[in-house]
Amino acid sequence: MLRPAPIRRAAPLTRPAALAALFGVLATVLSAIGSGIPSLWGDEATSIMSAQRPLPTLFAMLGRLDAVHGAYYLGLHFWGDLFGFSPVSVRLPSAIAVGLATAAVVLLAARLRDVRTAVVAGLVCAILPRVAYMGEEARSFAFSAAIVAWLTVLLIAALDRERPRAAWFVGYGALLAVGTYVFLYTALFAVVHGVIVAVSRAPRRTIRGWLIAVGSAILATAPLLIVAIGQHHQIAYLGAVQQLAPQTLFSGLWFGDSWPLAIAAWALIGVAVVTEARRRALVARAAGGGLFFGSGTRLPSLVPLALLWLVLPPAILIAVQSVVPDFTARYVSFCAPAAALLIACGVDDLMRWRPWAGVVAGVLVLALCVPVYVAERTPYAKNQSDWAEVSAAIGANAHAGDGVVFDESTKPSKLPRLAEHTYPAGFAGTKDVALDLPFAQTTSWRDSVYTVRQAAALGRFDGVGRVWLIEYAASPGSVDDYGVADLAALGFHETSTRIATHRELISLYERTP
Repeated sequence: MLRPAPIRRAAPLTRPAALAALFGVLATVLSAIGSGIPSLWGDEATSIMSAQRPLPTLFAMLGRLDAVHGAYYLGLHFWGDLFGFSPVSVRLPSAIAVGLATAAVVLLAARLRDVRTAVVAGLVCAILPRVAYMGEEARSFAFSAAIVAWLTVLLIAALDRERPRAAWFVGYGALLAVGTYVFLYTALFAVVHGVIVAVSRAPRRTIRGWLIAVGSAILATAPLLIVAIGQHHQIAYLGAVQQLAPQTLFSGLWFGDSWPLAIAAWALIGVAVVTEARRRALVARAAGGGLFFGSGTRLPSLVPLALLWLVLPPAILIAVQSVVPDFTARYVSFCAPAAALLIACGVDDLMRWRPWAGVVAGVLVLALCVPVYVAERTPYAKNQSDWAEVSAAIGANAHAGDGVVFDESTKPSKLPRLAEHTYPAGFAGTKDVALDLPFAQTTSWRDSVYTVRQAAALGRFDGVGRVWLIEYAASPGSVDDYGVADLAALGFHETSTRIATHRELISLYERTP
């Protein structure tokens, strides 16, 4: 029978600091390893192109589109100025953010449980599929995970003090505001933490300080909230996307597409929850403890805190899905650290029952994470994108002065012309004959382009003897011959040079003498 974990005195924050730093570095390194291998994909292209804009045009774009990611784009703008916009460079900030999130997870586990749980939580968090994935993606999700984890560290620090210093609440409010600007749904953690504060034994001054901090953050982010409401049409398509399938809810959210891993992880989470419930029942009978808090302590237990963190934000988004279609798996990436905490608690509980069982369970979970981790670092891991391959093919075969025509008929996130912006080296010396205005001169994510016929009427093909046509091909033979008839009318004929990449077909056309 599982023996309930005894109530422990909270560990001083400074004791596990070195351990947290160690696991933070480990998680950063694991996320950064191989991060340049997967081709950049549509959402990352949006990040890079937004960050590459001059600041005036970036702010103009954010007034119309994507304001909810504006703070991330602004940060990436200055990062790119210093370190460039290569795939490794633009993904490294996310790897660092994953390190910060993992460090916070270790601190929380050590403070609310013990060092052994902290070690397991750090290992699991560093390699958990959702965490490792967002650590190699040039998007804001890793930062949202780090911010909510450190918000929780600050909350625990405040609850543990009889008279918390004002600096704790100033820091909490500022971090909540910054997190909301980085990713809007970070604001949901005011609800998560509000539940904890509501059932806590914190003094009124602590509760009042927390309420003032949250209220100040809401006021500070009011401009973003107003703009986001006006731009909500951008994600209206989510209402037509199936995101509530069992595969997504029980595996995809945090465990990738590995059902064996998902089953093992949920089993350990179940062990942690059942064991905690038994312990809470015993404590309540003996000393009057509550659901979150034991007798004689102001700190919540780790399991209910992590369970609330894991479940409440997705539940809120799913509950309003029929009215406001805002739920997609990536949007709850900031809950992944909570999954790591619960898995670690399950391993720890098994160790108290049978040490060998806990070791086997922990090793099994880590072993099941490894294939997913490796798969996330393969060339087409990002939404099957192959733009690196496209750029390499053009770079190896094109001549200076060759024209390039991109298929404009597919969905915006898969447009072949994004290869030119994400991997520009291969297109050096070529001519984008259909380009009207580059993205940096528009208020959209995209270039303004002409059709082949319009470009021809403007003389854009004058002096061009060879043209590379790059068409999106979801599967072999599925190309739509974009612009072929118009090229033929201009005197171009297809040659025998055809290059099939993973998702594109590249064909060379030469002008008939």
